[in-house]
Amino acid sequence: MLTEVNINSGVDITFSIAFNDVDAQKGSQGQFPLTQNVTVVEGGTANLTCRVDQNDNTSLQWSNPAQQTLYFDDKKALRDNRIELVRASWHELSISVSDVSLSDEGQYTCSLFTMPVKTSKAFLTVLGVPEKPQITGFASPVMEGERMQLTCKTSGSKPAADIRWFKNDKEVKDAKYLKEEDANRKTFTVSSTLDFRVDRNDDGAVVSCRVDHESLNSTPQIAMQVLEIHYTPSVKIISSNSWPEEGQTIILTCESKGKPVPEPVLWTKDGGELPDPERMVVSGRDLSISFLNKTDNGTYRCEATNPIGQNSTEYVLIVHDVSNTLLPITVIPSLTTATVTTTVALTTSTAPSATAISTRDPNALTGQPVPDHALIGGIVAVVVFVTLCSIILLGRYLARHKGTYLTNEAKGAEDAPDADTAIINAEGSQVNAEEKKEYFI
Repeated sequence: MLTEVNINSGVDITFSIAFNDVDAQKGSQGQFPLTQNVTVVEGGTANLTCRVDQNDNTSLQWSNPAQQTLYFDDKKALRDNRIELVRASWHELSISVSDVSLSDEGQYTCSLFTMPVKTSKAFLTVLGVPEKPQITGFASPVMEGERMQLTCKTSGSKPAADIRWFKNDKEVKDAKYLKEEDANRKTFTVSSTLDFRVDRNDDGAVVSCRVDHESLNSTPQIAMQVLEIHYTPSVKIISSNSWPEEGQTIILTCESKGKPVPEPVLWTKDGGELPDPERMVVSGRDLSISFLNKTDNGTYRCEATNPIGQNSTEYVLIVHDVSNTLLPITVIPSLTTATVTTTVALTTSTAPSATAISTRDPNALTGQPVPDHALIGGIVAVVVFVTLCSIILLGRYLARHKGTYLTNEAKGAEDAPDADTAIINAEGSQVNAEEKKEYFI
C-alpha cells in the first residue's frame, strides 16, 4: 500500500510511504506515542518530546495547534526560525520552540503513522509574566489623622497575579482586590487598594506591595513607598534630680518631638517669665536652676511649636530642706553591766548664700580637708554625758553595800548625870548595846 502525506508549510512536500498491510498491522501492536504537557514562561523555550517504545521504522510527526506540521521525522516542515530539531530517531522525536509567546499556547499533536495513525496530545501552557507593580495615591506630606488610599497595580499576568501589602515587613490585611482581563483576552491586570488612617507612628514607615506569580520563580516583584506624616509636637519634661534640696542645682530637660521639627521651646514659671534669669538659665531645651531655695517652688511649663500646632507640659518643683545626718554611737561603761546607747543628730546649716561662699574657709577652696567643728563638739558632749552616767551608776552600785556602827546611846546611859559619864557608861556596855543601822540611799 502506498500513502502520500502532504505537509502544509508554505511549500508543498510530498512523502511516499510504503506499507505492507499485514506487516503494519503486526508491527503496530503495542506501538503508541507518549507525550507530556509542558509549561513555560513567556519568552522562554519549550521542549516537546514524543517517544515510542516499539517502532518498526514508522515515521513520527509534530504538528502545532493549527494542525500545521512542524517536523516529520528529521525534516523541518514549517518555516519558523524559533523551532529547532533536538533529536530524531525511530523511537523519539524531540523539538524546541524558543522565545515562546502567548500565541504559541495550545494543544500540540504527535502522530505515529501506523495503520491506523496513532496520536498523542501535549498541551503547551505559556505563563504571562506580570509587569513591575506601581503604587499610586500617595501625596506627601499627609497630616496625622487623615485617611490614605494606596493602590498597587500590575498588568500582563497569566494567570492573574496575587498582590499582598506589608508595612515595615508586617503584612496588612483587609485590602480590596480587583482583577480585569486585558484586551488580548489572555492576560490580566490586577490591582489592590489599601485604605487606612495614618498617625505619627506611620511617619517613616515603609509600605510595600508584593506581587506573587508562578512565572517569577519564587522571586516576587516589589514596589515600596516611604510615608511622610506631619503631626503636632509631643512634649515631656525630664528632671535631673528626683529630690531637689536647698542649695542644690536642678536641670529640667524639655523633650519635644514633632514633624516638622519644633522651634526652640519656651520656658515659663507660674504662667509668667522666669523670675531670676541669673540663676535660671535656658540652654537649648534645658532649664538649669542653681542654688535652689524655697522661692523656686512652683509650676514650670515647657511649650513646643511647629507649623502644624503646639503642645505643652508642666513640672511642679518642690524644694526640700537639707537632709539631717544621723550618727549612732554605742558606749559600754567599765566596771558596770549597764549599756548606754545614744544617737546624736547633727544638723548642717542651710544652703550658703553668695556672701557665705566668699567667706568660707580658704582651705575649702584649695581642696584641703577641713575639720568639722560641729562634729568634734558633738563627740565631746557625748563623752561628757557618758562619763556622768557612768559616775551615777557607779555610785548607785556602791551605795547598795550597807554600813554598820554603834551609837553612844547604850542602855543605862539615860541615868548618867552628865555627857562624859554617859559616854563612859556607853563604852563600858558596847558589847551589849543595841546596834543601830542606817543605809545611804
